[in-house]
Amino acid sequence: MSAQLKNVNIADINLGAPPPTELPLDIMGLFFFAYRDFTGDADALLERQGFGRAHHRVLYFVNLKPGMPVADLLDILKITKQSLARVLRQLIDNGYIEQVTGQTDRRQRLLFATDKGRELFANLSASQASRIEAAIGNLPAEAGHIVRQFLAGMVEPGDRPVLDGLKLTENL
Repeated sequence: MSAQLKNVNIADINLGAPPPTELPLDIMGLFFFAYRDFTGDADALLERQGFGRAHHRVLYFVNLKPGMPVADLLDILKITKQSLARVLRQLIDNGYIEQVTGQTDRRQRLLFATDKGRELFANLSASQASRIEAAIGNLPAEAGHIVRQFLAGMVEPGDRPVLDGLKLTENL
């Protein structure tokens, strides 16, 4: 009689992938500190405006792709309409973003940064761009390409068309 495998819970089932031999704790820690410092300067500027990181994300994508429909922004950010509505209302009410009804589809709401919104985005991005340029500048010439490939590789495969549509993968 052959021995039968008894599963206590789903964690006991081997799904075919061997467990990692060593967790990349050093890379995980570096991600933490890099993200903390990458967002720090922008966070301080946002706080002075009464905004947070959600506002920054909306400003980033609206500046990256002017005329972006609200529906696309919801898909990119993977948040609820309710979550976006509060942030978007604040940005519109404070003159950073304007919302325009679509020409061909009147149900569509298209988002554009105002001059004030483009200026805030430029100020938020300046320190972040400098930090990235300095870090990549200290690496061999081909490193920028490798960093881009690495970051794109961290993104869920289903979101690759979104990266392509935003032209974030042009240098890969």
